[in-house]
Amino acid sequence: MTERILITGAAGGLASLMRPRLARPGRELRLLDVATPADPAPHEEVVTASVTDAAAVAEAMRDVSAVIHLGGHSLEGPWEDILDVNIHGSYVVLEQARLAGVPRVVLASSNHAVGFHPRVPEVPDYAFPRPDTFYGVSKVALEALGSLYHDSFGMDVIAVRIGTCFEKPTNARMLDHWMSPDDGARLFEACLNAPSPGFRVVWGVSDNTRRWTSLEAARALGYEPQDDSEAYAETIRAAEGERDPDRPPHNQIGGHWRLAAADPRNRTPRIDRT
Repeated sequence: MTERILITGAAGGLASLMRPRLARPGRELRLLDVATPADPAPHEEVVTASVTDAAAVAEAMRDVSAVIHLGGHSLEGPWEDILDVNIHGSYVVLEQARLAGVPRVVLASSNHAVGFHPRVPEVPDYAFPRPDTFYGVSKVALEALGSLYHDSFGMDVIAVRIGTCFEKPTNARMLDHWMSPDDGARLFEACLNAPSPGFRVVWGVSDNTRRWTSLEAARALGYEPQDDSEAYAETIRAAEGERDPDRPPHNQIGGHWRLAAADPRNRTPRIDRT
């Protein structure tokens, strides 16, 4: 029997890293985005549409086993754009999944949902929301919608607070919160296959030596990270020098995003994509 998984935001950077790593015999990936994903494989079906288009999303939900919702603006932007695409678009995805009877949705949340959380030895999975930007607010709303759809309709929903996911960390901030692409695929597989997870909030990071976010909830789903950003630490330290964990941008989760949000004159943070 074919397993069909809908991936929204399928032309984005994270989805592009995950697509080949989530390929399995007997699994089809349905790729939804306003842009065309690069080089679709034979097991991939492309749907060109916005997550805000309820009719198109409803059609994309047909015969779907699960949804990985990565769609939305990945950077800070005007409130109107964030509200429409990130918040309303997430509602559309969850509502159309409910109407189609899709039993499980995995949501890409972010460290920016708790960006003002201070550095502690281990930030818990369910750290109370302290968003650092409008983008962070949208991820808080995303998690709240996921909770609502679980409690109201019994849908299994897992919100993954992703630190940063690139082929390798490129700055000192990423040494803390990096999730390797291979570990990202391991985590998404755990989210797809854990029996009856209900509603969960988990951190999406590798088991980094410098990690200060919990992996308890992710491991409870069956996630076993294999990678560590420390392999890149010497190179990054040589380029940036030693960092002070008690001073910005290393003393709170949100980094430079959090610093920019703290200044009411600046609503477009300098982005380090961490």
